[in-house]
Amino acid sequence: MKDSSSGTARSAGIVMLATLISRIFGYLRDMIVARAFGATSSADAFYVAFRIPNFLRNLLAEGALSATFIPTFTEYLTLYGKSEAFKLANKILTLLILLLSLLTILGIIFAPFMVMIVAPGFSKAKMSLTAEMTRIMFPFLAFVSLSALVMGILNSYRSFFIPAVAPTMLSLAEIGAVFLICPLFLKEPVVGLAIGVLLGGAFQWAVQLPSLFKKGFFFKPTWAPKDEGVKRISLLLLPAVIGLSVNQINLLVDTIMASFLGEGSVSALYYANRLYQLPLALFGISLATVALPTLSASAAKKNFTKLKQTLSQSLQLIVLAMIPSSMILIFLGKPLVRLLFERGRFDTIATDLTFWVLFFYSFGLFFYAGVKVVAATFYSLKDTKTPVKTASFAMLINIFLNWFFAWPLGLRVGGLALATATSSLLNFSILLFILRKKIGQLGLSQLFDSAWKAFLSSVLMSLFAVGLYNYSLKICLPLYGFYRELFSLSVALLGGIVIFIVTTLILKIEAMSKIWQTLLKKFTR
Repeated sequence: MKDSSSGTARSAGIVMLATLISRIFGYLRDMIVARAFGATSSADAFYVAFRIPNFLRNLLAEGALSATFIPTFTEYLTLYGKSEAFKLANKILTLLILLLSLLTILGIIFAPFMVMIVAPGFSKAKMSLTAEMTRIMFPFLAFVSLSALVMGILNSYRSFFIPAVAPTMLSLAEIGAVFLICPLFLKEPVVGLAIGVLLGGAFQWAVQLPSLFKKGFFFKPTWAPKDEGVKRISLLLLPAVIGLSVNQINLLVDTIMASFLGEGSVSALYYANRLYQLPLALFGISLATVALPTLSASAAKKNFTKLKQTLSQSLQLIVLAMIPSSMILIFLGKPLVRLLFERGRFDTIATDLTFWVLFFYSFGLFFYAGVKVVAATFYSLKDTKTPVKTASFAMLINIFLNWFFAWPLGLRVGGLALATATSSLLNFSILLFILRKKIGQLGLSQLFDSAWKAFLSSVLMSLFAVGLYNYSLKICLPLYGFYRELFSLSVALLGGIVIFIVTTLILKIEAMSKIWQTLLKKFTR
């Protein structure tokens, strides 16, 4: 029998590779957009306009829909077979198309009102531009929601690569828009970028269809709102939507408060979040994506030993990935921001502001990723209410801390990031405590053992990486600007990774030892 931990790591590795490809193109897009628009008024307008349909996307499409559809679809696939599972998918898809059509129409009509709520600190002209772009981008919600349903079906079949790499289409479309569409809008070139987002959403959905058709699925409109499977998903969906809306409300509250903190604050929050999201997407979300179908299959078979084993392994892998990632962002975050974004209209002031936000975000990286996996465990158990309650409590704490850290403590936009980190710690701790009471021992002693060893390894790695970075800057004086920064950071990161791997192997962190053994077996065959 194959070691389940190596299977989880292998599947997660596939998702991480696809996600890395997607993120590389995402950062290339951000570099190009930052060069073209910087941290300016028009950039603020675009990111607020994009956040409105993106709020619903994260809430409905890649959040609640995946969390409720995958466990039920996996159960049908496991217990009743492919034919019944596809019938259920067609019933859900029919309802989804009708709902998305209604939401899109309402979004276009009420765009100005939504902008007034999300960015009350904007001027009248800035609000008008934001509303215009919101209307252009709102159909993006429909495309990515359909894309999420396709992703759910493919993930249930343990097909992870194409769904994870599909978001690359959005980045490519935005890059193309900067060069081909934006120049057509002489008064406000940023409007062309909004058109690129719309096209990117359509491409993201379309690129997954061939893989779906290979599984034998074809869309057949089926109106069956009273179907048992549809009812089950619908009953699970509402609490999941409410729970995930809490996270999205946190983002909106951050945006609203940032709109009062001066020009460039919204953009700095966005760019810092993009860097913060890289390790989160690569490791936290990838592991949650891989774990959910496995957890759901274990729950369907009432195999709670396997369920807890999958959870424990996923959390240990997150420890191994997130703690060093946090350290790198804290110690080398500023040169990373400078390398990726500082050019054109993105100046040194924007770099300093963005790093200030990133610094505080980094403290909550492990806890935010941990919430993803622990919440996925509740979803697999058909419990969507508990994550709602804990997330709601964390949201209230986050809103208070936003105000407290940003103004009384004087951290400004950095305080918003610190509030996010603190509330993530609280949310993770409460979820873990409740889950332990619900299903018993979770193997937390192994998690704590891995955590302190990973922390020690990360400190040594960071100190070595910073020293290597400073030394590399001195020895590559013939290079300048971007290339000097790229060389120095590459040497520092590679050297730091080597130190981290060696240290974790010396300290005998179980997860790293298993990964290393799997690699040795693979390359010594």
